[in-house]
Amino acid sequence: MAFPISAAVLLGIIVFVLIKAGYVRVGSAFACALFGYTVAFTGLAPAINSGIASLARLISTL
Repeated sequence: MAFPISAAVLLGIIVFVLIKAGYVRVGSAFACALFGYTVAFTGLAPAINSGIASLARLISTL
């Protein structure tokens, strides 16, 4: 359970830096966040979680 929290914090920091640098507008970041929350409540969420877990395992073996 530590990986999703760490990933969320890391992604939050990256988005914050991109907004501050002017590469991403606040509205676009908000729209993407809403889309992510919407997808999280669909039947696709387990497949996405499985893919992220597989990617984390792959990265940890490198």
